[in-house]
Amino acid sequence: MLKGFRDFILRGNVVDLAVAVVIGVAFGAIVNSLVTDLINPLIAAIVQKPDFSYLVLNLHGGKIKYGNFLNALIQFLLVASAVYFLVVLPLGKLLARFKPAAAEPPPTKPCPECLSVIPVEAHRCSHCAQPVA
Repeated sequence: MLKGFRDFILRGNVVDLAVAVVIGVAFGAIVNSLVTDLINPLIAAIVQKPDFSYLVLNLHGGKIKYGNFLNALIQFLLVASAVYFLVVLPLGKLLARFKPAAAEPPPTKPCPECLSVIPVEAHRCSHCAQPVA
């Protein structure tokens, strides 16, 4: 039973996933700091408030805090754009550089009757005169 657990833990996918989670948490902390320490002060300079959490809709005694939603939305958009522009796009370009070029289709094919090599566009074999589909 312990051998199976050890094999599961040491499998490459589990280790890669653990590393990705740790990196993701650290990256999330960086983006949180970016939003809290840089973006929100810029917003505060424009709208005279520290962030959007002051936006509240009072509806029949209940409070709808749509300002907190706007803060979370801004943070999500910054995380998504950072991941796309700093990870996905460069990695895609790097992988495209190392991807082998698509092979061209062969200019010839074998005749189904006599197995001699004939051009792909041929409708009859030049050796046995059989029609080729």
